[in-house]
Amino acid sequence: MQSKLFYIYGLVQGVGFRFFTWQTANKIGVVGSVRNCSDGSVEVIVQGTEEQIAKLREWLQHGPRSARVERVIELDYKGDKTFTDFDVYHY
Repeated sequence: MQSKLFYIYGLVQGVGFRFFTWQTANKIGVVGSVRNCSDGSVEVIVQGTEEQIAKLREWLQHGPRSARVERVIELDYKGDKTFTDFDVYHY
């Protein structure tokens, strides 16, 4: 299992990005979390197989129809949290 951290920039808040990310993550079968950041970006932590993460990565490049993704930064997730489902944080 791999763990990745994504930061998505552009018009990604106020357009349902978190909900659609949660929906897509559940379809793909990954676990993790999504939350809005104070700088206007969205943070996604994901754990799954390489193939599952590749599918989510591809989706994050454009997001939902209402979003305009300008840039996606991908990092290895260095945290020690092990997720059991995909959570949406509202803070």
